[in-house]
Parts: sequence; C-alpha cells; structure tokens
Amino acid sequence: MKLELRKTSDGSNTLYVPALDEHYHSFHGAFQEAKHVFIKNGLLNQNKKELHILEVGFGTGLNALITACESTHLDYTIDYVGIEAYPVSSELMAKMNYASLFDDSNAVLFFDEIIHSEWGKRNEIHSKFKLTKLEKRIEDTVCDKKFDLIYFDAFGPRVQAEMWDFSMLKKMYSFLNFHGELVTYCAKGQFKRDLKSAGFEVVSLPGPPGKREMVRARKNK
Repeated sequence: MKLELRKTSDGSNTLYVPALDEHYHSFHGAFQEAKHVFIKNGLLNQNKKELHILEVGFGTGLNALITACESTHLDYTIDYVGIEAYPVSSELMAKMNYASLFDDSNAVLFFDEIIHSEWGKRNEIHSKFKLTKLEKRIEDTVCDKKFDLIYFDAFGPRVQAEMWDFSMLKKMYSFLNFHGELVTYCAKGQFKRDLKSAGFEVVSLPGPPGKREMVRARKNK
C-alpha cells in the first residue's frame, strides 16, 4: 500500500493513502487530535492502579508515544496493546516528527523504543509503560484478558465500514472490563446508535479542531 508523508495544520506529520483518499489522522492537526480524543477524554479520565489499554489501529505510533510520555506523570502503570493489520515500516515511522513536539526530552528515546520494539512481545518502553504490538486484524483477534480503555482509531467508516458495524462494537464491548471505556474521533449518528444497541452508555463530547463532536462510550452492564 503506497503511503505519502503529509504535514497537518498543527505542524505534526501524518500519512496519506492515495488508494483510499484517506489520512491516518486529521489534517487539522494529528498531534492535537490525538491529545484531545485519546488523552484528555480517554487516558486522563481513568483512575486505576494499573491501566490496560487496547489501541485498534496502531498506525504511526502517535497515540502510544503520547500515552508513554503522559504515563511518567501518572500514579499508575500502563499495559498497552496496539493492534495493526498493516504495520507502517520502521523507516517511515522514523520520519514522523512527533518527538520534536514534546517539551519532554524523553520523547525521542521513547519513540525510538516504540518504533523498534519487537512485534508480538511485551516490551518495556519505560518503568511505567509496557507495549505489545500485534500484527493482526482485529476481526481475527481473541483476547484472553480484558481492557480498561480502548483507543478506537481505525480508518473512518467511509473507507473501512466493517470496523464500525454492530458486530465489531459488540466485540469491543466484550473486550472491556466492567466500567471500561472506548474513545474515538467518530460521532456519526448510526455509529452512536449501534454503540447503544451493543450495550454501551454513550456520551458525545466536543471534538478536536475541525470536528464538532467525538464519542466516549462506557460499559456499565
């Protein structure tokens, strides 16, 4: 699959897929979208002794990097699993400029560890953040453990409709612990209705720049 490096409005890089006419992140700002959706309204909404996170759509590693940096300031450790059916090459990931956007001098080291961590194994990025990258389709994934938080960051419904249908949302529901949450940038009406049908309590929240809304869904049953 051909990928092109693109710069978004906040100066952070993303990837563009010409065959799908789709970006990996919002062209209004990859970095600020990730921080708003997955960190502000996901990670920082948690209160655990140990947090288990599943990312659906590991992509360029941006969400993992921000989470790794944030975790140094948190009172709990994070066990992070990122699933990606079509991994971005380490050479291309190294061209992403994310680490330069942090005040934290550790970001460069953390991102290098994330890029070069071995697939299929649990890697220690730092003492409070462990990362497992899995090269597989989420449709084929069976989990032997539950998660507290899901970063749902698949390509949008226009190009990857199967990732947003009812059966997939039921699967996400089954992956979560009681009171676990799913956060995503998508806020389409049918998607929210399907989340509710799958058993989630759904909250629409203000979206990142360029989007009116985003969604946080909670497993309360």
